[in-house]
Amino acid sequence: MAAPAGRPKVTNMNHGFLRRYLFSTDHKTIGLQYITLSIFAAFVGIALSVLMRFHLVYPESRWRLLETLWPDGAPGGVMTPELYLSLMTMHGTIMVFFLLTTVPQGGFGNYFLPLQIGAADMAFPRLNMLSFWTTFLSFVVLCAAFFVEGGAPLAGWTAYPPLSAVGQIAGPGQGLGQTLWVLSIALFCIASLMGAINFITTTLELRTRGMSLLRMPLTCWGWFTTAIISLFAFGVLLAGGVLLLLDREAGTSFFLPAGLMINDKLLANKGGSPLLFQHLFWFFGHPEVYIAILPGMGAVSTILATFSRKPVFGYRAMIWAMLIIGFLSFVVWGHHMFISGMSPYSSIAFSLLTVTVGVPSAIKTFNWLGTIWGGSLRLTTAMLFALGFVSVFISGGLTGLILGQPALDSYFHDTYFVVGHFHMIMGVATVFAAFAATFYWFPKMRGRMMNETLGRIHFYLTFIGVYAIFIPMHFAGIAGNPRRYADFAQFDFLKDLSFLHKATTHAAFFTAAVQLLFLFNFLWSWWKGPKAGQNPWHATTLEWTLPSPPPEENFGHNPPQVHRGPYDYSLPGAPKDFLMQQEER
Repeated sequence: MAAPAGRPKVTNMNHGFLRRYLFSTDHKTIGLQYITLSIFAAFVGIALSVLMRFHLVYPESRWRLLETLWPDGAPGGVMTPELYLSLMTMHGTIMVFFLLTTVPQGGFGNYFLPLQIGAADMAFPRLNMLSFWTTFLSFVVLCAAFFVEGGAPLAGWTAYPPLSAVGQIAGPGQGLGQTLWVLSIALFCIASLMGAINFITTTLELRTRGMSLLRMPLTCWGWFTTAIISLFAFGVLLAGGVLLLLDREAGTSFFLPAGLMINDKLLANKGGSPLLFQHLFWFFGHPEVYIAILPGMGAVSTILATFSRKPVFGYRAMIWAMLIIGFLSFVVWGHHMFISGMSPYSSIAFSLLTVTVGVPSAIKTFNWLGTIWGGSLRLTTAMLFALGFVSVFISGGLTGLILGQPALDSYFHDTYFVVGHFHMIMGVATVFAAFAATFYWFPKMRGRMMNETLGRIHFYLTFIGVYAIFIPMHFAGIAGNPRRYADFAQFDFLKDLSFLHKATTHAAFFTAAVQLLFLFNFLWSWWKGPKAGQNPWHATTLEWTLPSPPPEENFGHNPPQVHRGPYDYSLPGAPKDFLMQQEER
């Protein structure tokens, strides 16, 4: 039986601007705040990647702007290796945490979970507001690292000790900037834990009448599973961050090995272990992949069903696949550490578990194909991005099977092969799902339609662009091209790959520029887009029973009664090709 939906919330319509738009407790406003923050973070991250790619192929170029922004990092306008590593660190951190983690769960999850289960709001509205502003503070603290003495950190988004743990050395990227990075991630963990508690409680306690767990849309299952993963994973990363901060500022040596000396100064006289941090980080880090992608899997499942006019193939199998993926994500972290010196027996165990993750992932992939097979396809922009998600998920997943073998990973681990794989499976796949969700739910959020012509152009150019960027990276990795190098020109064995890097870089410039087309479409449609009907896609889930945009009180004093599952399309004998969840046949 479904839990009661609870009393409708009290509206805030009489509150002032700050209360309604900045410090609102309305889950829809908070969802839009997360989406806005993520869009801004995405373009900051893109700008950093463009600077990095330009430097890789034109390392001697002089940019006065760089010298103005970073006088110590780009003397004479030429980027130093330390500045390059700082840009890499900040790019990875911003994109992983403030885009790939934030927009699927904090953005779309906050906005649509209560609507899809028939609730008035999230279970803890004030905690929800606090979670966003803690995330925002985390982003501000991270960006502040660019402007402090010594500059932004250069230890990478993984922040491996001892490089990140030596706080006594105020070299480039090792001083206050690294401390701010640790504080930022700690704040982000706290915000994510608050959000996870809210999502779990909302899903279990606030479902409307008739909304059993097995009648929830797969989007809700994605957000619910992600919240459970977050509750365990972010707590571990928070603990690791606190210990790292103590090593930097309090003279402890949790992650500093005994006898570590720099400049004839003994930094640790008691034995700690840098590998301990790697274990803590990747115990979070691999679940983080699924924290980013599981909400996208749920959204893509819903979008494929809607625009195929068919029920999701294997609905219960899709739920079990999500839950199994969530469980397995916590037992495969060691495949990130195959070259750390771990026992070969441990490597075999982690390798077998890693390959096992491919089983529920394959179930989801084949079920997506089964959903669209024989359907009456509508190739809207949302549908195109959903199909693009399936494509890049398969492409990135196949290379993951290669990296899951210890013998192969020992060669590929520190090469561009990993860069290409990581960006395809986590970055591009999650972003494609976010684009699909944006075009699908934009009419509900704003009451206007996005421009489909611009949307299709944006999809095709982006789809071609990301394959042109990241597939060549796999070939560079096969050729032995190491990652994290700021300049390839001085290495003879990499000179033959210069053309490949130039082609990749120009593809990156092109793809980055194409994203301005999406930004224009989004902003123009927000104010000038054609009016949307209440249910322009003829979808079945509860959010489409409300006006567009939904009222502040959602369903008010009349929560809906659910009579069926979320994907009743093309039922034999039905008067139309879909039945909404609240409709009785």
